[in-house]
Amino acid sequence: MSLAKMNIYRVMLLVIILLGGAMMMEAKQLYDFQMKSLNGKDVKLEDYKGKVLLIVNTASKCGFTKQYADLQALYEKYEGEGLVVLGFPANNFLNQEPGDNAAIAQFCSLNYGVSFPMFEKISVKGKSIHPLYKYLTDKKTNPAYGGKISWNFNKFLISRKGEIINRFSTQTSPMGEEVLAAIEKALK
Repeated sequence: MSLAKMNIYRVMLLVIILLGGAMMMEAKQLYDFQMKSLNGKDVKLEDYKGKVLLIVNTASKCGFTKQYADLQALYEKYEGEGLVVLGFPANNFLNQEPGDNAAIAQFCSLNYGVSFPMFEKISVKGKSIHPLYKYLTDKKTNPAYGGKISWNFNKFLISRKGEIINRFSTQTSPMGEEVLAAIEKALK
């Protein structure tokens, strides 16, 4: 093999290693993520700096789908104080979110009047877990509240500084006393 070809292979190998390393880098903080909205627009989570966030994995055909109404009420109640609910549809549990992004948007609007930000359908567990949910559930990046998503409508509360400060189960109502107290504390 000629020296020129060897050098080309070395450069190609170096590029592959560098690109692979860059792709393997994990987000250091919540604000490092860029997501796609239900209508396909890029949204940087850093756009929510200074806000209190409630991040929820959602589904349209679940026994807990009625929580959309409470999430919307919560958003309306505290939006003026700095709360933003972020919905992430996922089809990880018994095919309870089978629709595409357009169908999800229509369902949420028509049935629950959802006006809080909704994002494209992602995976929240398993081998295809979205990096955002890997960050939220990994014990390394979230030692206090990490752990697998158990079902639809798990909720993560994020401080104005982007820190994960609480987590609520599927069964915990978004308008429940525990959630309201944690949000009100975070908003102060």
